[in-house]
Amino acid sequence: MSALPSLPSTPESAGPAGDAPWVVCLCAEWCGTCRDYRPLLEEVARAHPQFRFAWVDIEDHADIADAFDVETFPTLLVAGSDGTRFLGPLLPHAETLSRMLSALQPPQPSSLDVELLLAVLNKKPAVFAV
Repeated sequence: MSALPSLPSTPESAGPAGDAPWVVCLCAEWCGTCRDYRPLLEEVARAHPQFRFAWVDIEDHADIADAFDVETFPTLLVAGSDGTRFLGPLLPHAETLSRMLSALQPPQPSSLDVELLLAVLNKKPAVFAV
């Protein structure tokens, strides 16, 4: 049983606005931890409809992910048009991510690499859907 709250399916919770911040998991298909984490990320996405969620395989999308130099899985990026709120590894637990999203720090200016990644996500969100 999940410790995350369940939300009713209403028009207000149907999906985030186009300017909502992104929660991006930078992972790899070959990584067992990443494969196990994906359904948990989907669970968190349902509990936090104010965010847009994306799954970026760092090998399949090296053109936009190499600059992040991911060494630990999963690595999460939380960023939007107002800046970057988090970038780094996070324990692969739904509750950990949910708590972090509920207590995000104010945004800091985003690097050009983050801005490039967000531009691709905004242009082709279905490719990276969770």
